[in-house]
Amino acid sequence: MRLPMVCLDKQVIALSTFRRGFGWLAASLLALAMACAGAAHAQAPGSPEALVKKVTDDVLNAIKSDPAVQSGNPRRLLQLVDEKILPYVNFEKTTRLAAGRYWRQATPEQQQALVKEFRTTLVRTYSGAVSAVKQQTAVELLPSRYPADATDVVVRTVIKQPSGDPVPVDYRMEKDGQGWKIYDVNVLGVWLIENYRNQFSQQISQGGIDGLIKSLAERNRQFEN
Repeated sequence: MRLPMVCLDKQVIALSTFRRGFGWLAASLLALAMACAGAAHAQAPGSPEALVKKVTDDVLNAIKSDPAVQSGNPRRLLQLVDEKILPYVNFEKTTRLAAGRYWRQATPEQQQALVKEFRTTLVRTYSGAVSAVKQQTAVELLPSRYPADATDVVVRTVIKQPSGDPVPVDYRMEKDGQGWKIYDVNVLGVWLIENYRNQFSQQISQGGIDGLIKSLAERNRQFEN
């Protein structure tokens, strides 16, 4: 995925760091179960932390039993995301916030196509993280502080590997009538939605909503080949 050109060196470094680190979104989802069982405090049923643990348990078990997923097979990864992750991630809200004001200008058909292609784009980043998950990977679930009646929270984690610096990954989650869902992620201080909003804005200004959808679809087809 090519990142947008920006003027300030600091922005370039931040976006490049996000690009390298975002693969840890999947790694944290897949490996968090290793750490949750030994967390210092129990998570109440129905809490956002408990939701993250459920997802990671299911996904980690699926990876261990499927060599195709372990090898990063894109079709199997899409199937895994559809079955184990999609029910707990609000991809539509992620896409809507990333598209910003342009979302309201899109037709329902364009909105649906954009969500589909953006979801596939995110799965592309998951493939590299799957192979990075090792038995030595450890994830620390950091204490969360929010009101008992909160409906929008951030669950904070730190991913630790045998070598390399710890990678902080935070999940922004919203509670609706169906329970908690993840809709944004922060890797190394850069939020996914903010990063993609900049890219989407540039692409839409050049080719409109259809241009963005076409660009994402072309990249996704290249990924499958």
